Amino acid sequence: MTVHRWLPLLALLIAVPSAACSPPRESGASPVSPLVRVAAADRPTAPDLTGDDLDGRPVRLADYRGKVVVLNVWASWCGPCRAEAPELSQAQRELAAEGVQVLGVNMDARREKGRAFQEEHRLSYPSLHDPASRQLLRLPRGYKAQALPYTLFVDRDGKIAARYLSPLTAAAVRTAVAPLLPQRH
Repeated sequence: MTVHRWLPLLALLIAVPSAACSPPRESGASPVSPLVRVAAADRPTAPDLTGDDLDGRPVRLADYRGKVVVLNVWASWCGPCRAEAPELSQAQRELAAEGVQVLGVNMDARREKGRAFQEEHRLSYPSLHDPASRQLLRLPRGYKAQALPYTLFVDRDGKIAARYLSPLTAAAVRTAVAPLLPQRH
């Protein structure tokens, strides 16, 4: 067998690791809109994720009750996570005054990798360090991250209001949180 016959298979094998952090396809999400909203009556309560942030300070999801929380799961080795990090920081800066808080959940095995990523991208929000996914495993069935990046939107009452199955932009964050914020008159 010639090398030329193996080239397509080799190309596929090389592409698979980068696809590992691609979003899964779920009902409700489409290539046009990766946002899946949860009807108010069907929203499950988000568990109180707790632990230390990347700087070793305690952090709890419950500390942000009363705010809309953008709960973003990421890792330093995930290319799409790298692309969305500046967008999430921008969203945090722009929406903080409206009661929105971005909270990252870092999956890196070594805290220093996550901390280096945090510094490199000048993240304007804290990230819970959860290398073994112990906290993420507490999420309700159907809301556990299966690919990175993965984002849940938690309403002011601590209920999961939406999930986003693709890398986010600041504009996508604004769109996702708009129905969760008090309406201006």
